[in-house]
Amino acid sequence: MSSNAAQKNRQKQAIGEGPITRAILIALALAFLGVMLIAPLLVVFIEAFGRGVGVFFDSLTSPHTMSALQLTLLVAAIAVPANLVFGVAAAWAIAKFDFRGKAFLLTLIDLPFAVSPVVSGLVFVLLFGANSALGPWLDANNIKILFAVPGIVLATIFITFPFIARELIPLMQQQGSSEEEAAVSLGAGGWRTFFLVTLPNVKWGLLYGVLLCNARAMGEFGAVSVVSGHIRGQTNTLPLHIEILYHDNKAAAAFAVASLLALLALVTLAVKSILEARFAGSLAAQRRH
Repeated sequence: MSSNAAQKNRQKQAIGEGPITRAILIALALAFLGVMLIAPLLVVFIEAFGRGVGVFFDSLTSPHTMSALQLTLLVAAIAVPANLVFGVAAAWAIAKFDFRGKAFLLTLIDLPFAVSPVVSGLVFVLLFGANSALGPWLDANNIKILFAVPGIVLATIFITFPFIARELIPLMQQQGSSEEEAAVSLGAGGWRTFFLVTLPNVKWGLLYGVLLCNARAMGEFGAVSVVSGHIRGQTNTLPLHIEILYHDNKAAAAFAVASLLALLALVTLAVKSILEARFAGSLAAQRRH
């Protein structure tokens, strides 16, 4: 054994990273994941098929389920691009420029993490409800925000807007501004520098942020529950539809739809894992940059 290897081994033992400690930590992590993640997922899929494949597919193809699925995908298709634009702009401003209110903007970005989703939904009720300042004007012009798709979209955007920004900010800060300054010194304009230098440097972090934002947008319950009105076939997303089925004592149908939502989450996780495995070298180089 070389002297460097022996020194590293002594260092590991000094901080308690022996084989017994390592085995205990791995066992604890696997046990926690088994109880909190794997077991619930298995229960969902077992219950979903508990009454047969026919009941499972009938539950998934019912009109209310298809309507909830379409609405869930529509809301995600609107919320994720909106947060993509906001997240990139906010991260670019915070990481590359100094300005008054920078710390306050960071605090606002973290606000959805600190506020209950139910409270977030109630905020939109106060803003657009019948008793709000805007309520009479909205009603007079036949503009529906609450208990309609616009309210669901707004609530989802609010809940999910930190994900992309928070993924990009530390990455942009770590990379610094040297490449952008070099591009500007060579005559590139601001937008050209952004699209040819800044954006390619953070593309993998941006993709991860989009995946996380999309997963949360499809699974959001609290804020959407407050502003949706629970109108079957119109304002129910998949999480809301699952709750209604369960309260109607349709457990098999509820677990069938829950398995669909879980499958969407697993697909998102699989895509993330594939990208990490395939582009591990690029990601490591990007973080070292």
